[in-house]
Amino acid sequence: MTKPARLDDPDRPSFPLDAWYAAGWDHEIGRTLRPLRVADQPVVLFRRLDGTPVALADACWHRLVPLSTGRLEGDEVACGYHGIRYDGDGRATFMPAQQTINPSACVRSYPTVERHRFVWIWPGDPAKADPALIPDLHWNLDPEWAGDGGVIHLAADYRLVVDNLMDLTHEALVHTSSLHQEEINHERLDVAHEGRTVTATKWMLGVSAPNFWAAQLNRVFPGWTGLVDRWQIIRFEAPCTITIDVGVAKAGTGAPEGDRSQGVANRIINTVTPETRTRSNYFWANARDYHLCDQQVTTLLREGVARVFSEDEAMIEAQQQALTENPGHDFANLNIDAGGMWARHAIDALIDAETTGRPAPSVAGSR
Repeated sequence: MTKPARLDDPDRPSFPLDAWYAAGWDHEIGRTLRPLRVADQPVVLFRRLDGTPVALADACWHRLVPLSTGRLEGDEVACGYHGIRYDGDGRATFMPAQQTINPSACVRSYPTVERHRFVWIWPGDPAKADPALIPDLHWNLDPEWAGDGGVIHLAADYRLVVDNLMDLTHEALVHTSSLHQEEINHERLDVAHEGRTVTATKWMLGVSAPNFWAAQLNRVFPGWTGLVDRWQIIRFEAPCTITIDVGVAKAGTGAPEGDRSQGVANRIINTVTPETRTRSNYFWANARDYHLCDQQVTTLLREGVARVFSEDEAMIEAQQQALTENPGHDFANLNIDAGGMWARHAIDALIDAETTGRPAPSVAGSR
């Protein structure tokens, strides 16, 4: 396998534009002007009166003043400097002190879709903004699952988060109090890749449950202290979404063959939106398939996962700082990096498709 592109190559884009990125949780976008940066493009988000999300370029046509410093008037944004108003399509509808509106007066409007509790934005060619390409994160709303999540604002390249999630052997060192398990460094990782997706699978059979999973299993099977079969099935979809199927079941009860009735499972939902080359917004959620109506469990799990991810945050930001201080460094790779390397290749393929005109890779098993 060839090495993926270097993270800090100044002559190469670090993210594709023709992709859906999470702009925010559904509850974060409302009837206020919300400024943010997506793929290095400043945008302002709000909802129309009917609840539809809108994303416009955050710069007035007239003097480039950020529209986010203005105000909403019905379904229109009024610039806070001279009062020029724009509708949800970015067209100017009012100009001060004149009867006619300059036909060139407009700002860019970005395609948006609300799905799986996120508002998604497409910063690239709007003609290619196919909603079918939005990653499947249905666990956020599925009635057979329950959970919640948050967002981490990272001073780091989004691809470092992808690296972190595609190789979970770091749990043995970074998350020693919750997920540590020696077997995680010894069992084989099976990696499959197709188009813009990569799947990495690891099973640990007949092992002791780490603290986090022992506590979860005891919620469903009180007093259980035996060995477990533990799984980690990581699915990456370029450019920046990873879902992780994780769980434990009583050892020897059929989990590897598909019978998880004697266990518990979580879906860790991760999608990372690049702001710039060195800043990103990491949206995450944890959904479970047990005690669905217990809000206490939801809150405890959300707070527990947040603590675990804060440990990742510190490590990833330290790594980004080291990369900044060592320009041109070429990463070495181990066997454990296979999933991350294939994920990076899938990202590179999307970037190459935009810069060369070649077809973009498809999603394996696309909806």
